[in-house]
Amino acid sequence: MLVTRARFYLLLLLIATMYSAAGIGLLDLTRITKGLGNIGIFVADMFPPDPAALPQVSIAMIETIQIALVGTVIGTVLALPLALLAMPALTTHGVAPVLRFVLAFIRTVPALLWGVLFVVAFGLGPTAGAVAIGLYSAGYLGKLFYELLEGVDPEVVEAVRSVGCSRLQLARYALIPEAANGLLAQLLFMFEYNVRSSSIMGFVGAGGIGYYMLGYIQLLRYDALFTALLVTLAVVLVLDVISNRVRAAFSLRSPASS
Repeated sequence: MLVTRARFYLLLLLIATMYSAAGIGLLDLTRITKGLGNIGIFVADMFPPDPAALPQVSIAMIETIQIALVGTVIGTVLALPLALLAMPALTTHGVAPVLRFVLAFIRTVPALLWGVLFVVAFGLGPTAGAVAIGLYSAGYLGKLFYELLEGVDPEVVEAVRSVGCSRLQLARYALIPEAANGLLAQLLFMFEYNVRSSSIMGFVGAGGIGYYMLGYIQLLRYDALFTALLVTLAVVLVLDVISNRVRAAFSLRSPASS
């Protein structure tokens, strides 16, 4: 019976996938063939990368990293208290669902739309980008943080509660230390993600390397665009290595498990 039901659901999934693919044109072979040809032309125009764009792109990449760093810090400062307040075990009745809705709303709005909003508020430049990245990060980190905190071993939580600790002490001495490794991992991942996300903030005038990427696209300077992409890739790879080393260096053992 279970096998038959699984096959039925797989068939439904296949039908839904094929119907959706047809609806968005992925089964139009003529269109797909033409598109692949256009991609080939685009890729050919990107080679070789333009070294003359490297100084300009490198300076813009530094600004992108600054936007991502400041935005990640802002997001973390907002996300951790919101995550704690979004836990029913730490708040009064009704507060947690409201805060979870707020976090869901924040992360539902695309980062570029937040960028547009803060460009209107603060004007063109990296200030708008950093604030937009910060708010967007708060929505995602808030969810990730409260899920990690809720995953703390219930026996540890009960042990701390049994000695009469307050909710604040429960968070300080049990939840945060127990979830520290996961919180750090998510924080580092968010920084890496924000470097990539900040790269396109320039599309709406919020600073960073995206401003130049958009200009290169508009001017059909695909070789310079490829230079910008290579610089972005190099930075992301370096940050990945650094993040792995930081995680290894700060691999914390919780007090309860030691």
